[in-house]
Amino acid sequence: MTHPRTAVARPVIAIAGLGIESSTFSPARTEAPAFHPQRGEDVLTRYPFLAPGTPLRDAASWRGALVGKALPGGTVTAAAFAELSAELLRRLGELPRLDGLWYDIHGAMTVEGVDDAEAVLLARIRETVGADVIVSTSMDLHGNVSRELAHMSDLITCYRTAPHEDHMETKERAARHLVDLLATGAPRPVKAWIPVPVLLAGEQTSTRIEPARSVYAAIDGVEATDGVTDAAIWVGYAWADEPRNRAAVVVTGPSEAAVARGAERLARGFWEARGAFAFVAPTGSLDECLDEALASSPDARPFFISDTGDNPTAGGAGDVTWGLERVLSRPEFKEPSGPTVIYASVPGPAAVAAAEKAGVGAIVTVTAGAEVDDRHAGPLTMTGVVHAVRHGDRDAGTEVVLRVGSVYVIITRLRKPYHYEHDFTGLALDPRGADVVVVKIGYLEPELFAMSAGWKMALTPGGVDQDLVRLGHHRIRRPMFPFDPHMPDPDLTARIIPPSNKPLGGADE
Repeated sequence: MTHPRTAVARPVIAIAGLGIESSTFSPARTEAPAFHPQRGEDVLTRYPFLAPGTPLRDAASWRGALVGKALPGGTVTAAAFAELSAELLRRLGELPRLDGLWYDIHGAMTVEGVDDAEAVLLARIRETVGADVIVSTSMDLHGNVSRELAHMSDLITCYRTAPHEDHMETKERAARHLVDLLATGAPRPVKAWIPVPVLLAGEQTSTRIEPARSVYAAIDGVEATDGVTDAAIWVGYAWADEPRNRAAVVVTGPSEAAVARGAERLARGFWEARGAFAFVAPTGSLDECLDEALASSPDARPFFISDTGDNPTAGGAGDVTWGLERVLSRPEFKEPSGPTVIYASVPGPAAVAAAEKAGVGAIVTVTAGAEVDDRHAGPLTMTGVVHAVRHGDRDAGTEVVLRVGSVYVIITRLRKPYHYEHDFTGLALDPRGADVVVVKIGYLEPELFAMSAGWKMALTPGGVDQDLVRLGHHRIRRPMFPFDPHMPDPDLTARIIPPSNKPLGGADE
């Protein structure tokens, strides 16, 4: 029998977590500084809903431990994980007795020598703060939910949109559910967990289009059911190779029957839609995309092309030169009078330093790219005019723009994603007036999507290649769709996960 807990009028709640998407198919490695960790009171500044005077801020005594979020990238080094974890645990241990903990993570962090890193870290957190502390976990829908992670989390939820326009709403929901549970003294929720043997790229599961739009829309109906507190569907992270990588459903609430029914409904909906998932935009080779862009009418400009294989926001190294090399080789772009093209971007610290030293307006010859991922093309040497220099970007450090013919190449000291109009206008570039904008990205983020008159996804090589089957997964659980397209229907009955203060028992699935 589950016994009520004591209600807490103004609970003490800590916030902790590490977040990154780590591609195991990229040769890159992620070190501790990439997480830009925030500590203590500074952690609270991450969340607008915890600003002083807001209802949620006043409802609890919030204590920041350590929260670090890194740009997606390669596998996290063992040393980085050890360093950040040790500090996070030390800071938690120095806090007063806790009633709750909000575990703010992504869910797709791969660490050298560690499987299911977020569950490993949460187990260590549990050892530090004690079994009585209620944990609420918030995640990206491209995270992975193992049985162990679901067990150690009393509440668990994830984003419901891709692109993630509800990321802050999701975090607020996770924090609010935690406060509500502590304030009422209700028993720990029942959790129904169902692993779904499907592993698809985010670009094939965008909620902008069907079937993901309807699959995710079903969450509202489940969550509105009596006895359900929260419902969530994870697509999983396609570019890592661990046994936990797959889709999953978790429904939580006070009623075992209600959460089980809801979880089974959502899992069946995802499974039955598996064959209908398709790319969110038309696809083709890079040359096909460029041909179509150049043949498009003026009212279809700017024409955006996603250079998908080296997308740094999915875990790509960001320095693959394969795409840029092909753009610069096109005869249409050899002269300054050719179609205006913006290419974002390629890292090249030495190239940035040389262009910065020469100054705007100078003609320089520089070499950039392929310092991390040289499997598809080598470092690229370019001669052009320095168009702009900008300092102080959080990710890139220093950025320069080199005009090569009619192509404006953005070169960065460190890799950076380009998602916003100001990313370009701050470099004296006009993306709205360009003919073609090539961005290392998958689906276009909202500002770029709204700006684009035409758009196509180029299926290019890199650490986040969209052709998952050819990447070479060896450790995922099989059978798995689409790796085993004719696999039998899986067991999609709900697994009831015991409360976090009870033993999990049984074998992993």
